[in-house]
Amino acid sequence: MSLPTDVLSGTAGVDTGALLARTNPSAKLAVALVLSLALVLTTDPVTAGVALALVVAALPWSGLGARALWRRGWVLVVAAVPTGVFTAVLGVDSGRVLLPLGPLDVTSGSLAAGVALVLRILAIGLPGVVLLATTDPTDLADSLAQDLRLPHRFVLSALAAMRLFGVLAEEWTALGQARRARGLGEEGLVGRARAAGAQVFALLVLAVRRATVLATAMEARGFGAARTRTWARPSRVRPADVAVVLGGVAVAAVATAAGVAAGTWELVLS
Repeated sequence: MSLPTDVLSGTAGVDTGALLARTNPSAKLAVALVLSLALVLTTDPVTAGVALALVVAALPWSGLGARALWRRGWVLVVAAVPTGVFTAVLGVDSGRVLLPLGPLDVTSGSLAAGVALVLRILAIGLPGVVLLATTDPTDLADSLAQDLRLPHRFVLSALAAMRLFGVLAEEWTALGQARRARGLGEEGLVGRARAAGAQVFALLVLAVRRATVLATAMEARGFGAARTRTWARPSRVRPADVAVVLGGVAVAAVATAAGVAAGTWELVLS
């Protein structure tokens, strides 16, 4: 099984001239955090649904086409739909029975909880997908260190790790091809699971070795030796970036207001 390395390699397939693609990475990160906070505070479907609808409406400004968005965000659907189904079937029964399944029933209350959970996962995860898809890792590191004043040792280490994602994807593909060339492929679900486990262990060993070599090389070149450092590419917060953050706050406020107006909003901690 191979992994799509173009998906893991930053802004491949993204219109870099779009508004959100040109936005400061720290501003996009702030928007994602604000939306996540607003949706974590409540579990109602109205707030999550309105937030998701507004996020989808803003996608044309992200520079992501439908195909590029699906290649990066399909994992959200894979995670959200089964979770919603399990919640609808195994959740707390309340209200009218919609689908009797022997000892388990799908009721109006459990179905609403399942739908709300699906909407929340999509609404929280979609801004993160847009952030990762439209942001070059180096730009993100520059913004975190210069705009948010995070420690440069932490930022540079995270940047090095993000740059290795594409390399690890290529190594995963090479490991699978090498196993097939040696006749180590196994049939059946159990056999494939065993082969995947062995391949994951081999990839882990390679990742540890690469990390050790990379850490030694970075220390040898003086990374982290000085308390202050200069940056080749300055990062600045522009008025357009502030407008994007205010737009994210507005989306969170409108979604919360819609939930309150519908009478479904309820604080999780209460």
